[in-house]
Amino acid sequence: MADINFDLHPQFFTATILEWKHLLKNDDFKDIIIKSLQFLTNEKSVVVYAFVIMPNHIHLIWQIQDGFKQDKIQLRFLRFTAQQMKFKLLETDKLKLEQYRVNAKDREYQFWERNALSIDLWSPDVFMQKLEYIHHNPLQEKWHLAEFPEDYKYSSAKFYETGYDKFGILTSY
Repeated sequence: MADINFDLHPQFFTATILEWKHLLKNDDFKDIIIKSLQFLTNEKSVVVYAFVIMPNHIHLIWQIQDGFKQDKIQLRFLRFTAQQMKFKLLETDKLKLEQYRVNAKDREYQFWERNALSIDLWSPDVFMQKLEYIHHNPLQEKWHLAEFPEDYKYSSAKFYETGYDKFGILTSY
C-alpha cells in the first residue's frame, strides 16, 4: 500500500437516494456525482481512491485532506449534488421531481437519505476489503450491471485494471 497516510484515515462513504429510488440509473445524474467529485479533487479537499455509482446509492473511498473538515465536505458534496439533481429534474421531468418533495422545515425537496454512512478505514486490510466490495457491487445478482468489474463505466475498477482514469478524479492506493 503506497502513499496513504492512515493517520488521516481514508473513509468508506455511502450515500443513498431517498427511499432507495433509482434516480441514479440515468447517466445524467451519475455525471452530477462525477462533476462534484472532480470539483472536490481539483480544490484538493479530498483524495478519491475508489468509487461506484449504483442506481440508488454511491460508495466512495476518499480521504478528507488536512485543513478540511469531514462533516463540511460531506455536507457540501451532498448539498451540491442534490441541488444539481433538482435543477436537472426541473429542466427535464417535473413530475419525477414531485417524488422528492418533502414536508420539512429546512427543504422543499430531498434527494439523499439523511445520515450517510462514513467509516474510517484504519488498516490496509480493511481498505482492500472495501475496495473489492465497491468494485464488485455492480456484479451482484440483484443489479447485474456488468459481467466484469472493469466493464462498469461508473466505477474505479477499470482504473485499477488499466491505469486509465476516464473522469480524472482518482488516486491509486
